Amino acid sequence: MVMWRKLWLATVRAMWYIQKLIISLITIFISMFIVFFVIYYMPGDPVEILAQEIIRQENLPYYVAYQRAITTLNYNPDEPIISQLSTYLKGIVSGDLGYSLTYQKPVIEVIAQALPWTLLILGVALVISFIIGVLIGAYLALKASAKLNIKLLIYQSVFGAVPDYIVAYILIFIFSVTLKWLPSKGAYTSSVTVGFNLPFIVDVAKHATLPVLAYFLTTVSTWIVNMRANAVTVMGEEYITYAVIRGLPKKTMLIHYLGKNSILPMISNLAVAFGMMFGGSPLIENLFLYPGVGYYLNIAINRRDFPLMQGMFFVMIIMLIMSNLIAEYVGQILNPRLKGESYDDF
Repeated sequence: MVMWRKLWLATVRAMWYIQKLIISLITIFISMFIVFFVIYYMPGDPVEILAQEIIRQENLPYYVAYQRAITTLNYNPDEPIISQLSTYLKGIVSGDLGYSLTYQKPVIEVIAQALPWTLLILGVALVISFIIGVLIGAYLALKASAKLNIKLLIYQSVFGAVPDYIVAYILIFIFSVTLKWLPSKGAYTSSVTVGFNLPFIVDVAKHATLPVLAYFLTTVSTWIVNMRANAVTVMGEEYITYAVIRGLPKKTMLIHYLGKNSILPMISNLAVAFGMMFGGSPLIENLFLYPGVGYYLNIAINRRDFPLMQGMFFVMIIMLIMSNLIAEYVGQILNPRLKGESYDDF
């Protein structure tokens, strides 16, 4: 009987994962279908933009410049939409995201070049803000200080309302323009030797400091508030009261009793937070000229580089959906009750 129950649970679990996978694939397909038509009906086209540049630079007739632009880009704007859509969908299925009109190389190569830089600043910013936010939130709950709570409220009201790119502008003005401590653009200095060496690593860290700091300042308060709320709830449990009666050190209570039980509901939110940050990366990366996914997406939009735009949006959609799947999976591991509720759908 026990064996059959385990087999049934395993089957239901597998069906649940398959259902989530199918829903995710359908979501990706619908999203990319919408992206295609939104991009297709955007005003302007890459051939027209390049033709106007040729006219300004070489003073050629419009017809000659337009034909040269078509030849240069190897793109025909008059191709029927059905043909373009068919090529686009076949490319997604086969893993071929097309050829960038701006950089004249496969879109997948541009993505491979940009994605590590975006993952670097987002990953570092998220980890630092989460760790510091969790520690401060637990401390505030344990301290129960009205003054500290007011300061937290003021901080969250200011940095929670101000967009991250405004904070980035302020950071550039302070640390790059005024103090001249940190660089304000790029991922590294062109004079350093690219590779796994100390000068390059230090230079990359300097260039990533301001983007990471901009993300950190605008997200850490959320983790503090959430952790504090969870910790206050946990402090009402009997085992916390018993620990206080026993006279355990605050450090022990903070780490082993309060922190461990308060942090569990927040871990699954990490993936969702990463997905949201990834979706908002174009503004920060464009401001710092940081060569990540958002930076190349902005260039693609300005140049009407349709294949590159579609490829970058595809990456963002994949990251958002994967983040949500990971968040749900981690949440079920940390909270078995969620797993039971999910399986009850069957």
